[in-house]
Amino acid sequence: MAFDADSVKFGRRGLLAGGGALGLTGVLAACGAGDDESGDDAAESQPWEFTDDQPATVKLDQTPAKIVAFTGMAAALYDFGIEVPAVFGPTTNEDGSATTQAGNLPVAELEVFGNVYGEFDVEAFAAYGPEVLMTHFYYDPATLWYVPEESHDEITSLAEVTALNVDDGANTQDQIIARHAELAESLGADLDSESNAANKERYDAAVEALKAAAAANPVKVLACSAAAETFYASNPATGNDLRFFVELGVDLIVPDALDEATGNYYELLSWENADKYQADVLLLDNRVQALQPDALTEFPTWTALPAVQEGQIVGWEAEPMYAYGLAAASIEALATAIQNAKKLV
Repeated sequence: MAFDADSVKFGRRGLLAGGGALGLTGVLAACGAGDDESGDDAAESQPWEFTDDQPATVKLDQTPAKIVAFTGMAAALYDFGIEVPAVFGPTTNEDGSATTQAGNLPVAELEVFGNVYGEFDVEAFAAYGPEVLMTHFYYDPATLWYVPEESHDEITSLAEVTALNVDDGANTQDQIIARHAELAESLGADLDSESNAANKERYDAAVEALKAAAAANPVKVLACSAAAETFYASNPATGNDLRFFVELGVDLIVPDALDEATGNYYELLSWENADKYQADVLLLDNRVQALQPDALTEFPTWTALPAVQEGQIVGWEAEPMYAYGLAAASIEALATAIQNAKKLV
């Protein structure tokens, strides 16, 4: 069934899980856990301790093997070389393929306790016997990402919880990736391995390429998302990735009529007014719940946008990926789009 973003009652939790444009914001064949010898018996027998961003310190007698993680966090850990056998969150599309949030996870091999927002099989989770639940939070550590509020207490009573803050209003994607690297290292990942070193090198090169492109060709970029009834113009101040891009010099348009009721994440525009912001490049939400260019040809104001007519559209991971290998590809794509863009406005 198609997702209708306009039917969602948006709150901070609904923004990312729903289909609106979120200021919170080529496939890289990044190595997974099989490429790094990070989970040997000796490592697993060692006591494990990690202090997260709640802040809370979890201590276990041994490195956990039965980790259950939000899909995006599991994908990040896998990219660093840590296998996460069970997940919750958007993992597979209707055809069984991996969602954008799943990265390079072997989705067919995973235990999945909930594939959509609001879905979490508590009974199956309990039977699985999880050692630790890992997820993100935005601002409020009591609100765990993709853990339903109505079953929060029951779920968190069944396992230790480790949570990383992916938006405190100031932190950037770069900083958040570093925290995921620390978590992965605590679980046994070798950050100096050949694969991790290659991913970091590619990421650093992508960041420098974006900085150089933004300086050489200072075009205007609009981060946006499309739904059946609404075109969302995102506020770059409210996304950890967008804040990072601004730091690197990207000229992201700041909407001037942000919707206060939903946290100033974006301006809601009717399709009749979708041309309010004339951007040179459109950074378009590429998640499955958002409409993609091939589904937008019936909207006259979309097809009339200069950036659309010139094909200056680049996919935006509105829920960013937090591993160097996964993040590099999207940063490269934005750098290339800016470098090659014509100034249209």
